[in-house]
Amino acid sequence: MVKSNDTPLQDILKGIAAAKIQLPDFQRGWVWDDERICGLIASITSSYPVGALMFLEYNKDEVRFKSRTFTNVPESQQQPETLVLDGQQRLTSIFCAMYSQLPVPTEISKNRKAKQFYYIDIEKSLNSEFDRIDAIISVSEDRLIREDFGRVIVTDLSSREGEFAAHMFPLNLVFDSIALDEWQYEYQNFHSKDSEIVKRSWTFKKEVLYPILQYRLPIIELDRSTPKEAVCQVFENVNTGGVPLTIFELITATFAADDFGLREDWRVHSEKMLQADGTFDLLSVVAANDFLSAITLLAQQKKGKTLSAKRRDVLNLALADYKNHANALTDGFIRAARFIVQQGILTPKNLPYTTQFVPLSVLMTILGDRADDGVVREKLQIWYWCGIFGEMYGSANETRYASDISGVLAWLDGGEEPNTVNRAVFQPQRLLSLQTRNSAAYRGILALILNAGARDFISGDKMDFANYTATGVDIHHIFPKKHCENEGYLWQKWNSVVNKTPISYRTNRIIGGVAPSAYLANIEKNVSAEHLDENLRTHGIDVSALRADDFNGFFGLRARFLIGLIGQAMGKKVANLGSEEILEIFGVSLE
Repeated sequence: MVKSNDTPLQDILKGIAAAKIQLPDFQRGWVWDDERICGLIASITSSYPVGALMFLEYNKDEVRFKSRTFTNVPESQQQPETLVLDGQQRLTSIFCAMYSQLPVPTEISKNRKAKQFYYIDIEKSLNSEFDRIDAIISVSEDRLIREDFGRVIVTDLSSREGEFAAHMFPLNLVFDSIALDEWQYEYQNFHSKDSEIVKRSWTFKKEVLYPILQYRLPIIELDRSTPKEAVCQVFENVNTGGVPLTIFELITATFAADDFGLREDWRVHSEKMLQADGTFDLLSVVAANDFLSAITLLAQQKKGKTLSAKRRDVLNLALADYKNHANALTDGFIRAARFIVQQGILTPKNLPYTTQFVPLSVLMTILGDRADDGVVREKLQIWYWCGIFGEMYGSANETRYASDISGVLAWLDGGEEPNTVNRAVFQPQRLLSLQTRNSAAYRGILALILNAGARDFISGDKMDFANYTATGVDIHHIFPKKHCENEGYLWQKWNSVVNKTPISYRTNRIIGGVAPSAYLANIEKNVSAEHLDENLRTHGIDVSALRADDFNGFFGLRARFLIGLIGQAMGKKVANLGSEEILEIFGVSLE
């Protein structure tokens, strides 16, 4: 249930000071600068609205967020009555500037951190010729106002006498009725109870201070029955100006309520992944949110529940489930990375889908050593490549995670093909539009070329991980770009993946921008023609067409080679290989 009411500002501030009102630990730090604080104070002292707040009744049994006190409030073991979902910046600014007796940590010019006190100039606040913002004065924590680059002190507010002389009221006394009355009494005495000063003092209290004391803020309060996923959604909706919270941050706050440091625990698991042998840094792409999605799915599968990795499911992950499965899942991610390396994917930038790590790691965790069995490994490979060439993992991944884990496990036990395998289709025309690494299918084809045994043109060394990195292998044109442009070949053809292959840095320097017949002659200064031809064939290159500078002949035959690799990887024949459209595009049937 949602309640709405206007609440006196001073009641809110007293609740903050008493730690009855706190912040959920997923709230980010306070960041308002000095100028914004002055503007907020000016609005309040003018009785202008500053926006509604959103509170949540704390429920230790349902919400389970760790909470923390506001800036300038001592840490407290007290359980809060209320959590602030929206209004942290405004309330912290008001509390620190107008209630706390400590200096306000903020930022002044050019992001320079500082600690400030805030005053209101009595004379300016009562003079209609001045805007209220002009009456709000920010001073450094030594309470000295300086000029000439800090060399000259023009106003000294470090003592009560200095405040009285400058007619500056310290705003952090406004909600302390005894201190406020004492200050006014001493202010009048300091000026020998001058009639004008006394009159001004009472006018100031009536027109400026009383409105602050009577100021009310509209509050929307969610009651204690509000579910966690609704709290998180509401929080993100009302904080659209900031960086959206991640699921990891929210669960970190939830687990912290049980004194479990998720952030530190994730660091341990992440470091274990990064240090694992045979993964070649692929696991550097795995984010904390991916790990939580995977562990949610794993816990559900172990309990025999319907799998789902939607936001609400991950947010409801129990700490006990996390503890029970985190270590095994970490090993599952490592197994998954080694599996991917075996598919010819050797670097993070060549990884087709980072998202496919989630279901693959869960499957590897569940299967354990069974994943190394021949039939199981073959089916996992088919599922993996169908996801890539069917381009299944670009969106709506949470649903596919669950579907694929259940589907693959059933398939391995004699059931029907999983949805990803059954529905995956690769259209041969797609080869033309695969132009850059941005496409998962593009990266997948390059991995298949490597896995098919591609060798360096000159040395003949297989492009395994060691040679791949040591020789600076990258993706380059077979018919060079400059040559293709000079000959007027269609850009869609010469820049497609059909005309690209992994080539070492040294070889690419020799290739340059000339016709293949010319660069092959240059390469033959370092390797025999016979061995060069053997090395070229490992890339699916028709040697005769290349040596004859026959781009169209080369293009059709290379496309046929790539289609063969794709069909083999997907475990199914690519359709429509001999249609009129294919003959027109590639010049030959791709069957």
